[in-house]
Amino acid sequence: MTTYKPRVISLTKNPGQTFGFYLRVERNEEGHLIRCLEMGGPAELAGMKDGDRILRVNGTFVDGLPHSEVVELVRNGGASVTFHILDESSYKQAKALGVNLSDPQSTLMTNGVAKETPKPKLCYLVKSSSGYGFSLRSVKGEQGLFMAEVVAGGVADNAGVRNEDRLLEVNGENIANSTHDEVVEKIKLGGGSVMFLLVDKETDRFHRNKKAKIGSWSATVKFLPLQPRIVNMTKGSNGYGFLLREERHFIRDIDKGSPAEKAGLRDMDRVVTVNGKEVDRCTHEQVVDRVKQGGNKCCFLVVDKATDQMYKQGKISPMLFWNEMKDSNSPPSYNEALNFPAPVQPSTNAKDRKEELRPKLCRMEKTPAGYGFHLNGIEGMNGQYITEVVKGGAADKAGLENDDIVIEVNGKNVEQSTHAEAVEIIRRSGNSLELLVASKNVYTQLKANGVTITPLLLGETPRGKARSAGPPEPNRKEIQEMTEEEARPETPPHREKQRTPSVSSSSSSSSEGSVDERL
Repeated sequence: MTTYKPRVISLTKNPGQTFGFYLRVERNEEGHLIRCLEMGGPAELAGMKDGDRILRVNGTFVDGLPHSEVVELVRNGGASVTFHILDESSYKQAKALGVNLSDPQSTLMTNGVAKETPKPKLCYLVKSSSGYGFSLRSVKGEQGLFMAEVVAGGVADNAGVRNEDRLLEVNGENIANSTHDEVVEKIKLGGGSVMFLLVDKETDRFHRNKKAKIGSWSATVKFLPLQPRIVNMTKGSNGYGFLLREERHFIRDIDKGSPAEKAGLRDMDRVVTVNGKEVDRCTHEQVVDRVKQGGNKCCFLVVDKATDQMYKQGKISPMLFWNEMKDSNSPPSYNEALNFPAPVQPSTNAKDRKEELRPKLCRMEKTPAGYGFHLNGIEGMNGQYITEVVKGGAADKAGLENDDIVIEVNGKNVEQSTHAEAVEIIRRSGNSLELLVASKNVYTQLKANGVTITPLLLGETPRGKARSAGPPEPNRKEIQEMTEEEARPETPPHREKQRTPSVSSSSSSSSEGSVDERL
């Protein structure tokens, strides 16, 4: 049985101090949200996280109360207030399942582990000389078509397809009422590639029990080989250093050495969101205004031509990626990781301690499914974390683990780099990648001792000590991005370009459609 257990956090502040967080309500978000945690403030030190929802204030259930009443309850609590808090993903799952959070006994643990609502998956396949590597079959007494004979290491397998997955859509078209032959024909019409919407048995059963519809709007995009990019920029003395074309909000003429180039913006990227707001239906002038409204910072979600084409083939929006990133249960922030107490270790001799406090140097070769991990950065902060390591993938074989802190990428230290800068270094690495990482505990202890973390701590030359995932199998083909010339449509004649000032704001500090109070 799934239960939801809030965390109980008591905060105390000194006269003239705040608790060190903002209490917000936001458009399209349920609940009273914790935002803008002050680093080293009472709230952060007590374990509050960005996106947490407040359920109770000094024992009073507040989830359904107006924002102003919750603020007053906190303020009237004086110097000490006790909060009941639920993390973001648990709160959203509880709401989706209709759980009564006012019940003090209802509290999201499944065998002690948070469990998210299962999602269908989008899988993109590019045909090789031996085909896609799967078969379709029907099952007596069950509706639909199912994946079968998925070849290990083949195109389908590498794309995330598994035996007994049920097929829901082909290139964005629902196939519920299609015959086997009609589905095969739809796949053939895709040419050398195809986008599938699939659901495994557990996810299918979950949605059937809830009598909930399944569609691409609720799918995970983590299996897709190409993804949109989040680009954070800070305006320089000459602006951001790019032009925004009126036609579909394309980026052009990026100045060398400009904030745009340093942040990883590329010529012919298409802007999907500005500071978290979708701009597909906005005019050119509206997009420029949104950039200006951000002041000296700007956050873009962009897609290059190849990524844009892949998403269009599946008739899905890049906003799926944005929403999944936003809704994911993020690992601790950079500063939180540094403040984790080191676990008590049994006494060992000096040599053993030195061997334990070592980073890891992990080398890997890209496969058609990519490296098999996500790089997670906290917007507005430096520091990167490894998440969603795919079991059996290149990263897993190279020794990467979830929540590893990234220190170097291809020999370059990224501890003070932005997320966009670290991503760009990875993108430029081609098909080989070398990461120097450390677990949170190792990182914390080394930093506490004033140790600079470099490959020299491994005791050998980096190449001799690195764990390697090995090259991909020779018959695997990687999806190639379009070249710059292929991706550049002709500029319409007499089109006046507008130099766009740039801006960036964290999703937690955006004021449009939200109400917040500093507490």
